[in-house]
Amino acid sequence: MVHKISPELSITYSSLAEIEVVAKQIIDFSGEDKVWIFDGEMGAGKTTIIKAICNQLGVEDVVNSPTYAIVNEYNNGEGESLYHFDFYRLDDQEEAMEIGATEYFYSGDYCFIEWPSKVRDLLPDKLLKIDISITEDNSRLIEVTRYE
Repeated sequence: MVHKISPELSITYSSLAEIEVVAKQIIDFSGEDKVWIFDGEMGAGKTTIIKAICNQLGVEDVVNSPTYAIVNEYNNGEGESLYHFDFYRLDDQEEAMEIGATEYFYSGDYCFIEWPSKVRDLLPDKLLKIDISITEDNSRLIEVTRYE
């Protein structure tokens, strides 16, 4: 059975100037977890934080939302592959299976997944969940939870 592991990490930031520090905090918290799901409403900043995380992990490629491609692959200077998924346009999980999503998820490589609710049944039990919400003052609240 999947269960939450405590403690959770909670970060609030109000400026994009803080995003690299926030990304580093999430990476430091993540430990060995490589599958990260990002939840938040449209425009909350999922792709923005993924870009900063990729930057902190040494990715030199241009990081863009893979909305139409569904998955983008990036490489860092250490020869690691990182995969960025955007399942927003997916009609059903079958489409994710056709692109081999589960092979990516269980590859041991970083997988950053936007709109994970579209592939909920395909996700591994062990993952990091990053919830992003917009506060009343237009800051972002990020809550990170480890699941095992």
